[in-house]
Order: sequence, then structure tokens, then C-alpha cells
Amino acid sequence: MSLEMIPAARPLIGKEERDAVDAVLRSGMVAQGPQVAAFESEFSEHFVDSRECVAVNSGTSGLHLGLLAAGIGPGDEVIVPSFTFAATGNSVALTGAKPVFADIELDYFCLDPKSVEASITENTKAIMPVHLYGHPAAMKELQEIADRHGLVIFEDAAQAHGATLDGKPVGSFGEFGMFSLYPTKNMTSGEGGMVSCIDEEFARRVRLLRNQGMERQYANELVGLNNRMTDIHAAIGREQLKKVDAWTRTRQENARFLTENIEGVLTPKVASGATHVYHQYTIRVVDQDRDDFARRLREEYLVGCGVYYPIPNHRLDSLAPYAPGLELPVTEEAAKSVISLPVHPALSESDLERIVKAVNELAGAGA
Repeated sequence: MSLEMIPAARPLIGKEERDAVDAVLRSGMVAQGPQVAAFESEFSEHFVDSRECVAVNSGTSGLHLGLLAAGIGPGDEVIVPSFTFAATGNSVALTGAKPVFADIELDYFCLDPKSVEASITENTKAIMPVHLYGHPAAMKELQEIADRHGLVIFEDAAQAHGATLDGKPVGSFGEFGMFSLYPTKNMTSGEGGMVSCIDEEFARRVRLLRNQGMERQYANELVGLNNRMTDIHAAIGREQLKKVDAWTRTRQENARFLTENIEGVLTPKVASGATHVYHQYTIRVVDQDRDDFARRLREEYLVGCGVYYPIPNHRLDSLAPYAPGLELPVTEEAAKSVISLPVHPALSESDLERIVKAVNELAGAGA
């Protein structure tokens, strides 16, 4: 019997989600309504210590609206990692502010506090770490830097639902935190994002901005956007909330198996006090050509994998103009060596064994 490809990611959508969508369609209230309000409340209690949350139509919208609500705009600088998806830098640029790219810590793939402090100028207003791959950034050190320089913290928690640091959940450290609900994330609403807010007034500004600047119809208070979440998406998200904790435990168990059995490559590390939720299980291939290694995993062993992110943000055509001549050596090292292996909760025991066998054989062949 021929083997099937092990997918790098697999959204898990069950009967409960389909039934919830059908119920919304039967109700006739499809746009932002009671499902969105319930999802915001339930997400808040589940993930961010009951901070007020605002649902939006994508993670990128969440970052953009959070920055606007915080007053970020032309003339301001926000320090972000270059080793992340472009949405982080894009959201800053879309406000008219300047994204300033800092280097990362190679062990955890998150912002290096030393590089952040070296990047501060008189125009710096905020630091926006990314809890990349599901591992929390060094929030204690970053907050100390922010306090010394009179800056604020924002959080890109797109990949980190349920991650914690010293018992405190990501998304509850900064003035706002953003979670993505894209299909490949640890939980999904089909598409969408959630913004956790430091207080009610901040949440009110995000709500105004997502809905054309109004809370009451035709009573527009400011210039806003249309970034609302639908009740269809919220209904999916509410069902996913009931399942995400079990999925996270499975991801962590799968990661433990991979770490205990993979040889010949560098497996992910977890910082002291951190809870990693393994949106991605990211290894580093340092003694072979990474792209060839990934190609052979897919083609010869039928093990799906991803390279996140092969081109750092400061070298993308779209964002390079913000960082002329910038050198980020640790970011470059990560970008040329990372491969993310399947870790999702749909993996079987035989899938995990195949992944280990494939990596070990390829690593051994290149030794």
C-alpha cells in the first residue's frame, strides 16, 4: 500500500462547527451580532484572564486596529522582529509609522532584548514582539526596556493561543495583543482575529475603528474601517474554543515525541517558565542545504513541511525601504536553516514515527 502525504497542517472542522454555521444561517442574523459578542466574551475568559476582547475579520486587521487605537501614526517608530510573517511590519507601515526591525534570539526565534534596546531612537513609541511558532517572547526583559525608555508594549500573539510565561498568558502583557484565527492556526474561525485590550476605553476605540467609526448606526465618531467579524465565523470559533485545549495538549505530546526521537538536527528549545503551544515544531538544519532537506522530506518521504520564513522582513521588496543597509545576523541564520515539521493534533502514531525516520535518515545521510 502506497503511503499518503503527511500534511504540514490540517484544520480540524467537525460536525459541531457545521451545525453552528447552519444555525446562524437559519437565524437570518449573519453579520456581526450575538455570536460575535459571545465569542469575544468566551475567548476573553479562556485565553487572556478576562481582558476585554474585540473580534475582527483577520489577524492583520487586529494588529492594524490595535496600533491605530494606541495612537501610532506618522513620525512614530515601532520595533518589531524581522523574522516573522510580513503582517507584523505591514501593520505598522499601514498606520504611516516606521517599522524598525530588530534581531532575534536563535534558541526561541523571538525578539532579542539587547537588539531591541540598541534599536531605540527618539522616535520610538512601542515594541511589538511576536510570540513566534507558539513560544512566548522574553516579556519580562522587554517590559523592563519599555519602562526605562517610556515605551509601550504590543503583542503579536497570532500563533500563540494558550502560551504562557511564568503563568501569565500571552496577550495579557501589552496594551493590546492580537490572535489570528486563520485556518492553520491552533484554532480557527475560518478567518478572523481577536484583539485583547488593556481596558474598556481601548476596546471601545478598537470597536469604533472596526465599524466605520460608529457604535450606533450613522453616529460616526471617527474615521474607521470595515473590519467586522461575521456571526458565521464567530459560531465556528465558539465551537473551536471547546476543543482547543485538548488539541494543544496533543501538540505538546507530539512535540515531546519528536524531540525525544529526532537526531542530527537542532530541535526547538523552551525557555524557563515558558509554555510552548507548538503552532509550529521548528527544527534547524545546520550541516546540510536546508532547501534540499525540505524538498527530500516532501518528495522522497511524503512528509509535508514548511519554511517559515525564508526571506526576513527587512529584505522583502515591500519592507526593505524601511531598513536600508540593516544587518541582522541571527535572523539571517534562522532564515536559512529552519524547517517546520508536522505537529498538528491530527497526526497518528505511525505519522510521528514516519516523520522521525525521515528526518533521522536525511540527517544521517548528510553527516
